[in-house]
Amino acid sequence: MGTEQTDITVDITCNRRGLEFDFDRLEELARRVCRRFPLERAVIDIAIVGDEDIKKVNADFLDTAEPTDVISFDLSEEKELKSFEVIVNADEAQRQAEARGHSTEAELALYITHGLLHNLGFSDTEKNERRKMHSTEDEILQQAGFGIIYGK
Repeated sequence: MGTEQTDITVDITCNRRGLEFDFDRLEELARRVCRRFPLERAVIDIAIVGDEDIKKVNADFLDTAEPTDVISFDLSEEKELKSFEVIVNADEAQRQAEARGHSTEAELALYITHGLLHNLGFSDTEKNERRKMHSTEDEILQQAGFGIIYGK
């Protein structure tokens, strides 16, 4: 492992029972996203929650009392050290994975990548921005061994 990995700290917490996924693989994915842009120093906290928890966060911070797939925050206080929080919805990931024919882990990987890309400056508000963001997501996910998830 090179020094670029030691400067990107990833912590994943999960409050959902019965989910099977590889924490290490998702942590490495988060590092991969950061290194791609390139981000040398970062602290990334990823919370895997359910519908009710993400609905509360959505209501508290975005004034929408609905569940969503991912919410991300850039909590950075200094330019040299980025601090990102990404909250992903495991319940939505399970529903989407089942409907789209891939693993819940792959869907969670999509949500994590999507949240981090928002923190790194990507937007999905306009059609062209959305196309670029989703293309970048699938490229990263494919390189990380998850395959094409969004464009499937």
